[in-house]
Amino acid sequence: MDFRHVDVFADRAYSGNGLIVFFGGIERASEELQAITAEMRQFESIFISESGDQGRVSARVFTVEEELDFAGHPIIGAAAAAHERWASDEIERSWTFLVGDREIEVTSRGEGSFYSARMNQGPAAFGAGLDDSSAAPFLSMLGLDPAARYDLPMQVVSTGLPYLIVPVTRAGLETARISADDFESRLLEVGAKFVYVFDPEAREGRTWDNSGDVEDIATGSAAGPAAAYLREHGLEERSSFSIRQGRLVGRPSTMVVDIAENADIWIGGPVAPVASGALE
Repeated sequence: MDFRHVDVFADRAYSGNGLIVFFGGIERASEELQAITAEMRQFESIFISESGDQGRVSARVFTVEEELDFAGHPIIGAAAAAHERWASDEIERSWTFLVGDREIEVTSRGEGSFYSARMNQGPAAFGAGLDDSSAAPFLSMLGLDPAARYDLPMQVVSTGLPYLIVPVTRAGLETARISADDFESRLLEVGAKFVYVFDPEAREGRTWDNSGDVEDIATGSAAGPAAAYLREHGLEERSSFSIRQGRLVGRPSTMVVDIAENADIWIGGPVAPVASGALE
């Protein structure tokens, strides 16, 4: 299998969120693809293959722990890599990514020496806001005192993956850490898969794997819910704005949000090439 190493949500290498895009392999056993992902030591890897129709791409996404049926930066990075490999003579290209049982509309565009890409995450779905008694344990599990909480409710929001949005102050964002062994099961109790600690004023967020061992650098699947959360609570009226992530791990990244008139949320940004290779 050939692969392309790219950095997503970055206009230069060694910044943004690293990703390995594999061309092929989607028919292989999950255990093998999981092992390949662990070997590459990236937060996520994506395996893609052109389907019968032009522009349709079958894809499987893996973290080091599991296969995902939706993701943000892997699809955006894969669209840029697919454009280079399969449509380099075109300035713009539209794709339909097939991930699990979902079809995702993606566009890519030539930008200087490489490509940018954006994906349609669709409209957001909102859960009820958590009351104070339900929210307090999450503050504790994130190592936050009540003063770090921004004056908005914690709320589960999803555009494909449900995130518990935890609004915090700038100081809270910088000190947050997952410090609970049962964090994943506690998230499930409120209908969330992951947490997104978010400073609404700075438009900046953080998230981790649920063990708290690895911090993600730029999470496209969380940027959509965060953008919808801002809109829902009257903090953002613009149809286009940016959400930042990765500064606190030394890889600052910018995710561009576009909200369509029909409430579909598009997330995108530049993709930088890093390396090419092939598995032996």
